[in-house]
Amino acid sequence: MGIVVNETGNSNQSDKSKRKWVYAKKPGGKLFNYRQIVGYGLLLFFFLGPILKINGNPFLMFNIVERKFSIFGNLFYPQDFHIFLFGMLIVMVCIVLFTAVYGRVWCGWTCPQTIFMELIFRRIEYLIEGDWMQQKKLNEGPDTDAKAWKKVLKHSIFLLISFIISNLFLAYIIGIDALIKIATDPIDQHIVGFLSIIVFTFVFYFVFAYVREIVCTRICPYGRLQGVLLDDNSVTVAYDTARGEPRGKIRKGDDTPKGDCIDCNLCVHVCPTGIDIRNGTQLECVSCTACIDACDAVMDKINKPRRLIGFYTLAQAEGKESIEKGKKKNTRAIVYSIVLVVLMSIFGFMIFSRSDVDGRLLRAKGSTYQLKDDGTVANLYTLEVLNKTSKELDFKLESPDKGVRIQIVNPISHLAKEGSAKLSLFLILDQKDIKKYKSDIKVNIISGDKIIEEMETTFIAPPAK
Repeated sequence: MGIVVNETGNSNQSDKSKRKWVYAKKPGGKLFNYRQIVGYGLLLFFFLGPILKINGNPFLMFNIVERKFSIFGNLFYPQDFHIFLFGMLIVMVCIVLFTAVYGRVWCGWTCPQTIFMELIFRRIEYLIEGDWMQQKKLNEGPDTDAKAWKKVLKHSIFLLISFIISNLFLAYIIGIDALIKIATDPIDQHIVGFLSIIVFTFVFYFVFAYVREIVCTRICPYGRLQGVLLDDNSVTVAYDTARGEPRGKIRKGDDTPKGDCIDCNLCVHVCPTGIDIRNGTQLECVSCTACIDACDAVMDKINKPRRLIGFYTLAQAEGKESIEKGKKKNTRAIVYSIVLVVLMSIFGFMIFSRSDVDGRLLRAKGSTYQLKDDGTVANLYTLEVLNKTSKELDFKLESPDKGVRIQIVNPISHLAKEGSAKLSLFLILDQKDIKKYKSDIKVNIISGDKIIEEMETTFIAPPAK
């Protein structure tokens, strides 16, 4: 099904579902300036994420191959799955709540696809080929040396940037140190890594040079999910039909009643997905706000109030509720925002309160209690200790329970950075102090004078007679 297009429209689809290339006019305005601050800030964050280190660990790393993750310099292993699971639940809740309240603002302001496309690749295109009319004229014009040089220069820069993005993307997966090793060692020692960089380079180049807005309008599942998440109270970029219609050009001596829209089509020309926002709510709209800036500039010139196109609820956009009345109804947005903040705060607390060492104390398989001639009872256990930090660690074991003694079979008291150790040990109690067959006993892992991990296990022994 094709999009309804104004005759001067800029749609990426025709009625026969054949793609029409989008030539987006260079945007500008107050909201665009804000979007640049957000976008370039996130780009800086993206480029520094795998490079910066905290306590020797990458600021961000998602090593799926080795099942090792680093978030804000804190290493996470499979033993921290509960934190990872809670984080995924928060992401899902955030997507649902954020979209239900604010619509598709994520897509237009913070999505990597949009940021790279609009703030890097399209800006380079403007610099080399000119604004949208110059680009269209160049592409539809005859093949000349000047055209060829412009195309070669543009696509060479696109390939170079795609190569840089590919390396950074891989750094997020394997870590910056492993990436540097791939770059400095002979190619035959890292064939898989080298091929991965090449493949990702051409994938990113193809996406940003040719696929472009189709990622947002057809490929990305989030855009389709939006249809079931939005309701009448969801805020989205919309055209004030009641104020704008009937639209028409301003002509001297024309007294025909008209709305504020002068049908200049600037909102269509600046749209990066090629839609006409005046045709109503559309899934292809990514809420980039370029149309708001373009329309506000026109309203200023004709001395009309701004926000003929603005952030309105679906009920307002469809005429079910007046805009002035809807301005007072912000309780839902406030409540949902508070929920999001609380969830993210809990997740942050889980990350930063996590212990540096993980210990798993288990009874040795097939073993039972051992009665000794000196009147004590011993149970055999295995202990796996994992150092989650990037520094070496000395440790010892102690029990806060009265009368419990620890005898380590294979004494180990040192952990290498990100290292692990497996110990066998006996917990020993005087039988006269045992009151029941199963008792809970605590064992602490101590480094220096600090308890870095608390464990609990079951001690089995016949009670004293």
